[in-house]
Amino acid sequence: MAGKPSTVRRGREKRPALEAVGVATQFDRLVHERLRLGILSALSVNESLTFVELKKLLDTSDGNLSVHARKLEEAAYVACTKSFRGRIPHTEYRLTSAGRRALERYLDHMEVLIQAMRTQ
Repeated sequence: MAGKPSTVRRGREKRPALEAVGVATQFDRLVHERLRLGILSALSVNESLTFVELKKLLDTSDGNLSVHARKLEEAAYVACTKSFRGRIPHTEYRLTSAGRRALERYLDHMEVLIQAMRTQ
């Protein structure tokens, strides 16, 4: 019918496509940034990663990784443990339960948005 918005099926519920697209405005901006999303994603499939491992995996600079990791730490999305191995600093990151929930919410929002766009 003309004028009636199309719907997106997610499980058993139906949602108007425009409403689903509106979900994009609910993104956690902290997670949405590319490098922070990379950090959370990498930690979601690894028990922990060191600063050096994350830097290499994400192909970024020390300063860039440090700034973004600190933002995630301040939000309690990652836990950071600093120590020394001999005289060499050793920084290790782990995903917290709050970080895992934030990543899952973000992925759920993306799925709704993708489904809405594919049905258009």
